[in-house]
Amino acid sequence: MPQRAAAPHAHPLVVLILIAGGAVAATSGCWSGMGSVNGLDGWLAWAGRLTGLLAGYACAILVTLVSRTPLLDRGIGSDRLARWHAVIARYTIVLSLAHMVFATAARIDGSGAGLLGGSVRLIVDGPELPEATVGLALLVGVGIVSVRKVRRRLPYELWHYLHFVTYAGIFLAYGHQLLGPDFLGDPLATALWLALYASAAILLIWYRFLTPVRRGLRHRLTVAEIRRESPGVVSVYLIGEHLRELGAEPGQFFRWRFLTRGLWWTANPYSLSAPPNPRFLRITVKAVGHHSRALAGLRPGVRVWAEGPYGALTAARRRRPQVLLVGGGVGISPLRALFETLPGQVTLVYLARRDEDLILRNELDAIAAARGAKVLYTVDETPGSRRGRAVPLTGRSLRALIPSLAMHDVYLCGPAGMTTAARQALRRAGVPDRRIHLEQFDF
Repeated sequence: MPQRAAAPHAHPLVVLILIAGGAVAATSGCWSGMGSVNGLDGWLAWAGRLTGLLAGYACAILVTLVSRTPLLDRGIGSDRLARWHAVIARYTIVLSLAHMVFATAARIDGSGAGLLGGSVRLIVDGPELPEATVGLALLVGVGIVSVRKVRRRLPYELWHYLHFVTYAGIFLAYGHQLLGPDFLGDPLATALWLALYASAAILLIWYRFLTPVRRGLRHRLTVAEIRRESPGVVSVYLIGEHLRELGAEPGQFFRWRFLTRGLWWTANPYSLSAPPNPRFLRITVKAVGHHSRALAGLRPGVRVWAEGPYGALTAARRRRPQVLLVGGGVGISPLRALFETLPGQVTLVYLARRDEDLILRNELDAIAAARGAKVLYTVDETPGSRRGRAVPLTGRSLRALIPSLAMHDVYLCGPAGMTTAARQALRRAGVPDRRIHLEQFDF
């Protein structure tokens, strides 16, 4: 497939500045009214007002970050967006709880009601408060199941679908927000707040729900072939219609929903392991869970819906003519596509525990020969190894392999432990963070 012009994407720093600027604008009325605050109940009410506005604004940002909007996804990356979402979600819950505490304390102090009676009366009689209380409870519940120790005990699919409860919680709390002092009697502020939430909702509905359906009907993807690459690793070839319109780039991934028994209800992310072309798409998957193991049993003709393309691990991140690709295990998949298509001087280092774990190696050797590039295999089990020798992930060893390493852009993909070690080694070798590019799914 011919190289497409780079799709527009947002710069992470610009997005963070816009988010911070929006928070300042959303709370400007609250800050400007500080001079008229008097008494303990006044300050408690002001603190409740501020935390409520910030929590409400953060809810809209949370929805936008997970809307899978291409402008954000291609510039920031799905993994970084997920981390931002997780951090902002924690602040949202804390701010919401703080708002409840401050608002309740202000009502009790101002009315002289007892703690228990005042709290119950506020929840029952307050403006849209029963709905907001239920919404907050739902947000806290999702926050609890997202704690790492709890999340590890849940199937990924269940944990993923539980997050849809977040949308219900935000919806229930929205009416309460509009009855606050910053919106009552101020049509402009109300209209802007409505526009903020409407924009987030439209992006979510369009890109998370409608676009996958539209593309599923348009491209009619089906499984064409399952090819065994090594023990526990298969490549899935998919054919369809109008594949060029997908706009996929080497290094990107889709969330694949295979419409067959046991798989139709979940969409898992797998990278393209070959450059996208008008004839077929290909993913290469290692059996590490129920979903990935089941792919080996797929039959030709199974319908597939592909959500995407997603990801920012593309040629758009490249800034130097010299590029190093470092892959581990099945993480070679997106790097194999980049190895074939990235211009300039490209070197690939492929790390594995055993010879048989070096998947797609015949293709890699052929690409290296065709473009005059270098591919280096490093295998932990060196005795009898046919493909390479063990190379420790240290700054010194990487500099020995590639003396001009500090002048390279570096793309990383592989297990979390490997990428963490490689990133530290690259820093010690003199490669700045801005030229180390990676994207992980285990977020």
